[in-house]
Amino acid sequence: MTESANSTRIYVDADACPVKDEIYRVAIRLGVPVSVVAGTFIRVPQDPLIERIAAGAGMDAADDWIAERAHAGDVVVTADIPLASRCVKAGAEVIAPNGKPFTEQSIGMTLAMRNLMTDLRSSGEVTGGPRTFSPRDRSAFISALDQTIRRIQRRRATASQG
Repeated sequence: MTESANSTRIYVDADACPVKDEIYRVAIRLGVPVSVVAGTFIRVPQDPLIERIAAGAGMDAADDWIAERAHAGDVVVTADIPLASRCVKAGAEVIAPNGKPFTEQSIGMTLAMRNLMTDLRSSGEVTGGPRTFSPRDRSAFISALDQTIRRIQRRRATASQG
């Protein structure tokens, strides 16, 4: 699939993504191509806008594949904070499956908190896991994805006029 350099694409870190069906619905409605990236084979709908990428079984193969391609004007959907950081630095819009955006302003603190929690767990501290994914998270995600794509499209339309 070759798109022009100024078209928006959604990159999905798909291995543990709970909102793939929602991404497909928004992408098809808005006509935005999607790359569904996983370490191995993953089932996707038969639609010309949706491409499946099996990035390989390496530790960060899917993350590396996405980070090498995501750039300004693209949307990355991931809960992986190091991947989010790489994509934000590349200029992409990054959204967690619960609808929370990762931004240049928030990613540093988010990464520091993740590293602190990893250190605590590795030293034997019981920190609990993430809270359960709720219908409210799913709704917030759909809204955030829709708004993000529309914002990118408006920016591009304004830039092409001026």
